[in-house]
Amino acid sequence: MTDFDLAPESNTDSSRWQKGTDTFGRIHAVVLGITSPTVYTEIAELADCSPNAAKKHLDRLAEMGIANADRETRPAMYERNEGYLEWQDASEIAADLSVDEILDRVAALEEQRTEYEAQFGTTDPATVSVFESSDHETIHERMVAVSEWQGVIRELRLYELARQLSENDGHLLPA
Repeated sequence: MTDFDLAPESNTDSSRWQKGTDTFGRIHAVVLGITSPTVYTEIAELADCSPNAAKKHLDRLAEMGIANADRETRPAMYERNEGYLEWQDASEIAADLSVDEILDRVAALEEQRTEYEAQFGTTDPATVSVFESSDHETIHERMVAVSEWQGVIRELRLYELARQLSENDGHLLPA
């Protein structure tokens, strides 16, 4: 007869989670960290929980709007809801800044966007080819500029949303 330990061996990967972090908190953290649709069993593995627990909490996060669920695939896949993250960021901006400060930032961002549009001759950074030059340094500079331009566009969205939230007591539309 062999001896056995009633307590399972501790998983060395579990050290990535703070002691006391519950299953829902781990699932939430994993969902916010994934960047593409992911099978719920893989999310369970990353969150150190059972697939059934992961699916239950993922469905709850989808109901809350934090995650998007594709239940048509087998097994079901989930991803973070980028719109939720933008709303969360905009809410923080609205809480931290006055409407006038937000409007000042929007004006500065619109000026930057206009400069990029003039530089590249288009209003859409996705239409810019960074490889129009054979010079590595020029290609790199164009890649950086297009990336920064995309960041400006994202910030404009956030600050416009923050303005709406600030002007409407935390709501997108006037009450």
